[in-house]
Amino acid sequence: MDLPPLVTGTLIKRYKRFLADVELDSGETITAHVANPGSMMGLNAPGSKVWLSQSDNPKRKLKYSWELLEVDGALVGINTAHPNKLGQEAIENGTIKELQGYGSLRREVKYGKNSRIDILLEDGADGRPAYVEIKNVHLSRKPPLAEFPDSVTARGAKHLAELGDMVEAGHRAVMLYLVQRGDCDRFALAADIDPTYAESLDLARKRGVEVLAYGCTISPSYINVAQPLTLALTLDL
Repeated sequence: MDLPPLVTGTLIKRYKRFLADVELDSGETITAHVANPGSMMGLNAPGSKVWLSQSDNPKRKLKYSWELLEVDGALVGINTAHPNKLGQEAIENGTIKELQGYGSLRREVKYGKNSRIDILLEDGADGRPAYVEIKNVHLSRKPPLAEFPDSVTARGAKHLAELGDMVEAGHRAVMLYLVQRGDCDRFALAADIDPTYAESLDLARKRGVEVLAYGCTISPSYINVAQPLTLALTLDL
């Protein structure tokens, strides 16, 4: 996925979840939109180098959006609006081998209990549709281990239950974690942060939900899904 031209700056602070003050390299101080509802644990340090996109839409209140930051020499993508597009591209270009062989791909399709599945794959060889839920991952407390979630997510647990329901209805269901950072080779659950979510994923797997985790290559000009990560999902609660 190509990124628009980005400008660089230094993080002053993130606050109210969706706002961040940044001093641009030009010396101007601006407030940027943060498209990330999570805690962004480990990614909020004042003084961090950040990359911002710009919008020319005159109706937008904030011109800038925070896209990337640098942590210990590695680039991290923090925009949670990107993973669904990244997932679609990676399926269509054959990067995610486990999700090949379908003739149709649709996004944001209604299903379950007033929910929308991120990607619905249809017209596969076995006739079963595949319901693919995508979660953005950027937490890494001990690189090269990526973890999810970085805060309590009741909504995430609800999605896992609904994926399990799809399996019991005779469909295929896949939980896909996309790690927007290039310094991780393993994926685990942050059970200490949200034990309920960890238990929900354990139950979903027992019901037949498949789990995939893929890392990304990131630069100031693109983000691409790159390779599968080793799963380390044994619960220790």
